Formats: sequence, structure tokens, C-alpha cells
Amino acid sequence: MRRAILFLMPKVENPGAAEPANVVPAQDSYLQESKDSGMIPTKSAPKWLRNFGWQLISYTLLAIMWGAFVRASGSGDGCGPNWPSCKGGFSPSGHPVATWIEFIHRASTGILLPLILFQGFFVAKYFKPGSLARKVALGSIFFMITEALVGAVLVKTGLVAGNESLNRAYIMSTHLINTLIMLGFMAATAWLMAGGKEFQWKRQGAVGSALRYCLVGVLIMGVSGAIAALGDTLYPAANFQAGLQRELSGTAPALLALRLWHPVVALSLSAMALLMVRFIAKERNRADITRYSKIFSGFLIFELLFGLSNVLANAPIWMQLVHLLIADGVWLSLLLLTFSALDKEYAEPITESDEVMQDAPVPMYKAYISLTKPRVISLLLFTTMVAMFIAKGGWPGGWLFLAVLVGGYAAAGSANAINMVYDRDIDVKMARTAKRPTVTAQISSQNALIFAAVLMTVSFTLLTFVGNLLSALMALSGLLFYVFIYTMGLKRRTPQNIVIGGAAGAFPPLVGYAAVTNTLPALAWVLFAIIFFWTPVHFWALALLIKDDYKDAGIPMLPVIKGDRVTVNQIG
Repeated sequence: MRRAILFLMPKVENPGAAEPANVVPAQDSYLQESKDSGMIPTKSAPKWLRNFGWQLISYTLLAIMWGAFVRASGSGDGCGPNWPSCKGGFSPSGHPVATWIEFIHRASTGILLPLILFQGFFVAKYFKPGSLARKVALGSIFFMITEALVGAVLVKTGLVAGNESLNRAYIMSTHLINTLIMLGFMAATAWLMAGGKEFQWKRQGAVGSALRYCLVGVLIMGVSGAIAALGDTLYPAANFQAGLQRELSGTAPALLALRLWHPVVALSLSAMALLMVRFIAKERNRADITRYSKIFSGFLIFELLFGLSNVLANAPIWMQLVHLLIADGVWLSLLLLTFSALDKEYAEPITESDEVMQDAPVPMYKAYISLTKPRVISLLLFTTMVAMFIAKGGWPGGWLFLAVLVGGYAAAGSANAINMVYDRDIDVKMARTAKRPTVTAQISSQNALIFAAVLMTVSFTLLTFVGNLLSALMALSGLLFYVFIYTMGLKRRTPQNIVIGGAAGAFPPLVGYAAVTNTLPALAWVLFAIIFFWTPVHFWALALLIKDDYKDAGIPMLPVIKGDRVTVNQIG
């Protein structure tokens, strides 16, 4: 555990090592002098103190794991309704195993407050008044106290062991959020004690918004995961199939029904978080930021895969604990990415696209509509409508028809808005795209990303509750394919970009068919294939007309790389 945490610690780079091109050198060493008040300690702190914060976090993670074991083993009432004492005293001798399990949890967490106070004392001693280190150390103390108080509420109100009320889910969710916030303040304290630079939220633009989305998204995933784990504890099933049938029966208890939503919430929020992290690494092209973004992405993908295994294996206790530990790794790596990406040097960044001004701005509502590329979406919606009529064999129904059109437009509009934010550095070089609102700065990258997130949420919610989950997942898949595979992965790297990436435009028939039938038979995939094979030919014909634009922007479209003759032959 301690080695894993130390791996994530801010590293002091070798000053003699060569940095990759266009990468800003990583963080300064711990004792390097700085003129910024509060950036360095008032005195040279001892080496043990620089590592103490991370060691304290390692211990805290073990305490969190034991707390999860208390819940999963049904030992939450092992000490009875007494708090902080156990069974009215401070010794569990002569009591059953459940009492010992709960007593160890209380004793191990009880040690945390004096340890955090100890840390706060030395932070006050070595860091200047008003420094960020002092503020976050004080935050660690405050949330440790509230952590204990929320735990007391759970015990004193009997929301432990076999309690099945929704109040337990609410208080447990509060407990988890408090725990993660406390870890956030502890990680910030450890970061600064170990030599990390001060960071700030103000004037961080789109990167700040992207990080806020990721942090809130991971918190929501954590809450849904805690509720799912509670359902596993209260309503164990003989096997995966039996558990799924009970959850889908329509008569399942509320906590068990909520459990079904965790994979959906985790998948959708994780996809958007991965997208945002990729955007952050592109915007803040620095060695440590790139490293932390890769670590976070790796933890998150591993968490999703292990979570799937956990569900299929019917959530044994040991897998629940490992799942929680990986989730803590997701949270901590995201925090470290946040601290490094919010470096004060990035406040109010000026980019090439920010300097371009529009002589006669269009009305703001029209600018937001243009973010969605409505003319392109009209073609996508047409294929969606056709698929709905084919699937139903006639009129699919008014409300469903309207919901699928609005949800499909919102999903495609979200993808297009993200595309405009990510590509604004090349859009400014092309006459066809130079007046996009993200290029002219009429809409900031920050607001464009918020708009995209809202559209994605509207799409997923509307398609799920008016249509069905399968249609919502198909729309989300098309969005992610367009952003990750085409925009971020292929567009700037290979002339085959539209051949593979064009599959994103073939998802709308799947959305329409799934919304009507809640299935994807062979006919639905035939419709997908028709659009997939038609897209490159259609696009290359347009690319021939604007190949100079693509050449100026350095985009390897087929006419730019292979020439007109090869392109015409491919079209034919």
C-alpha cells in the first residue's frame, strides 16, 4: 500500500535529462527558493515530514478498507448503539467476532484524528501563515471530525448491519462523500509537504471546468457504487442470473433496484471523464500532467473491468474490497492530476484561438446552435427516423418518436461541441471553420464543454426513460466513438481517419431500431453497414473540394496525402 502511494507522489525530475519537445519542465524540487508567499516552508522541513502525509493516507486507506469489511460482513452493530464506546465500555472482551470487527474499526479510525492534528501542527510550524498548505491541513482536520460525526449518526440511529431503509443509503452516501473530500484535503496537504507547487481554481478556464466535471463524476460513481455494495450485502443472490432476474422483476426492494443503475452510471460518467482527461493533457502539455492523466485513465479502465468481474462473480467480499481500493486509486490519481493541472502558472492562459475576435458576433443562441452542427445532424436524424419506421413496420408512436429525435440530436450535438473545443487549434487555420464560435471566442471552451455535458446528460436520460437503456447506450457509444476514435485518435494521424471514424455516423440507425424494439437484430446492423460504407465515399468527394484547407491545417485527409487521382479511384 505504501509503495503504491509513493509511486503517485510528485517526482523531482532530473535536471540533466532531456524533456520531450514542447513539454514544460516538471515541478521544482522541494527546497528550491521561490518569491511566492506560502509556496515554500518558512524553514527547511525534515525529510520524514515530506513523506508523512502520504504515509498517513496509506493508513487512512487501510482504515477505509476495514470499514467496508465491517459493512460487508454485517458487523456494523457489533458494538451496539454505543458510540464511541463499545458495548458501554472500551473493551470488547468476551464478545462475538462482530464486536471485535467493529471495535477494531473504531480504534483504527480513532487514531486518525490525533495523527491529522499532529500533521497540522508541523504544517503550521514549517509553512508560512496564509499558505495553501495551512488551509488544506485545517480542512483535513475539519472533515476528519465530520467523518466521525457521520459515523456516529449511522450507529446511534441503527443504520447498520441488516437495516434496509433508504435513510441508510442517504447517510452512507453522505459518509462516502465526506470520506473522499477528507482524502482530497489530506492529499493536497501531502502534495504540498512533499514539494508540490501551489495550485488554484480561479481563472483556469476550460481545464478547470473539465476537472470539476471529473471530480463530481467520480463522486457520483462512488455514491452509486456504495449503494450497489449495500444491495449486495443486504440481498445476496445465489448467482449472477438469479440476482439479475430479481432486480428486473419490478418487485425488488428500492436498494436492490438502485443497484442495477450503478454499471450504467459508472460507464457513462467514466467515458466522459476519460474524454475530459484527454482534453486536459492536450491543453496542459507537461510531463507530470501527462503522467497523472495516464495513471488516472489506467486506474479508471481497470476499475470498470474489475467492476464487471465483481458483478459476474456475484460480489464476494474480497472482490468488493479490492474494487473499493481501486476506486480509491482512481480518486487519488485524479486529485494529483488536479493539483498539477491547476498550477498557478496556467491561470488565465492565452491561446491562439482566444486572440481571434469576431467583427459582427451572431446572437448567442445561434452560436450555441452552431456548436451542434445542425446541418450535419439532420442527416443523422433522417437515418434514425427511417430505422424506427422499419423496426415498427409503421408509425412508432408520437412521444417515442419525439424523444428519440431530441435525444439523438442532443447526443450528436454534444459530440460536435466537444469536437469544436478539441480542434479549435486547427479550425483557426481553415477558412471553412475559422468562424466557429470556439475559434472566435464568442463561446469559451469552458462554456462549450459545460454545454456538451448538459446535452449528453439530456440525451442519456431522455432515451433511457422514454425509450430504453439500449437506445441510450447506442447514442452514447456513437458520441464516444466520434470523439475518442475519430477526433482524438485518427483525424490527425492517418488518411484512413474517415474510413474507421466514419462508423460514428452509422450509430443513429441502431439508436432508432433499439428504441422501438429494445433489440438489435441483423437488420439493424445491415442499416449500420449501409451508412458505414457510404460515409467515406461521400466525405472524400467533399474533401476534394476543400483539400487546401486540410493541407493548411496539417490534417492527413486522403486527397492531401495521396492526391486527387487516388481519391477519385477510391470513390469509384
